[in-house]
Amino acid sequence: MLDDTPRFAKLPNRPGVGYKPQHYSDLISDAGDVGWLEIHAENYMGSGGRPLAQLRHLAERFPISVHGVGLSIGGEGALDPEHLARLQHLVDWLNPTVFSEHLAWSTHDGAFLNDLLPLPYTQATLTRVADHIDQLQNAIGRQMMLENPSSYLAFEESTWSEPDFLREVANRTGCGLLLDVNNVFVSATNLHYDPKDYISDYPLDKVGEIHLGGHDEDEDDHGRPLLIDSHGKAVVDPVWALLDHTLALSGPRPVLIEWDNDVPDWPELHAEASRASTALAKVPA
Repeated sequence: MLDDTPRFAKLPNRPGVGYKPQHYSDLISDAGDVGWLEIHAENYMGSGGRPLAQLRHLAERFPISVHGVGLSIGGEGALDPEHLARLQHLVDWLNPTVFSEHLAWSTHDGAFLNDLLPLPYTQATLTRVADHIDQLQNAIGRQMMLENPSSYLAFEESTWSEPDFLREVANRTGCGLLLDVNNVFVSATNLHYDPKDYISDYPLDKVGEIHLGGHDEDEDDHGRPLLIDSHGKAVVDPVWALLDHTLALSGPRPVLIEWDNDVPDWPELHAEASRASTALAKVPA
């Protein structure tokens, strides 16, 4: 656990959007309801060029949240030292407001798998994840936030519920939590539980950021609904309703609109941010 390093700073309780270069001019000229930006760490680990120049300019105007997708926090092997060094360099020069990663694994025997794969919630997994988070937080000199995954199956060997597992990870490491409300809805639909019960059990006091995104609808082999976390569509009404339920319990939190595939023009993305602003405005401070 971190003892002598700073706690993560707080993002404003306003909507944020995942930054895409095609929206750079719109953000500079009139960001509207958008109060902060999130980037994927792996897109900015290079040594120069226009992407880094634009990011430096944006960081002068907006709080930045850095979201990692490739550390494999839940992987059985050690964290990749080269990846960790590149991340440390990015955090050092950018000095983002917060950094987050996923409760998932994506590496095995030196191979990188282009997916965020689920974990069994056992004592062994808890120890491994906590050790990796301690290593990461000490490397970057600040706390991180850990995001709940989208799930498509459950492990028989799990001995913890997901909310309890995340609570214990946060207690052991001092990390914060990133609550992806769309992931909750996707997992609840796929695994047949009530998403409101999940939110009620979740350690909301440890949440420093909330995510919203779109998903695709499919069916499993038995004809039952199967949702895929795709980040390629607008947020659906049931997920907005689940956000309202969450904010009523948690109070205001920074809310991010994630849209990573089939990215729309700025007016459509900004309309989603404006809807998040409306949801936040209904919540007592």
